[in-house]
Amino acid sequence: MIAYVTVGADDIARAKRFYSAFLPALDYGLEEGPEGLSYVLPVPPGQSAALPDFYVKPTFDGHPASAGNGAMIAFEARSQIQVRDLHAAGLAAGGSNEGQPGFRDSYGPHFYVGYLRDPQGNKIALFCDDPTEPGRDR
Repeated sequence: MIAYVTVGADDIARAKRFYSAFLPALDYGLEEGPEGLSYVLPVPPGQSAALPDFYVKPTFDGHPASAGNGAMIAFEARSQIQVRDLHAAGLAAGGSNEGQPGFRDSYGPHFYVGYLRDPQGNKIALFCDDPTEPGRDR
């Protein structure tokens, strides 16, 4: 199980604007500290922490943050419309389009995904794979 994911950011305020545009809609709460941003899922009373956490931090070594080549972080949305809405929110909050929401031929018939780059260049996917929603034509 993945416990957490961390991305580096040189401008924490800009990263906060981007990630706060869509992560709260996926139930992530924001905790801010001097070390950066921590987006965490709620913990029901008597339950263990829901994972993974998502952290946005300045780099540990002090060098400029950079996006990983081939690295991508995917967040699961509840519906195709939520994918579209959150993709649009990410764009409005300073992200760049890496692929409009829609179906992709290389994935299953119900896998609906939109891709963004955060202001630092990290690739983000927002997807849903709900068999009760309309699928792509074959």
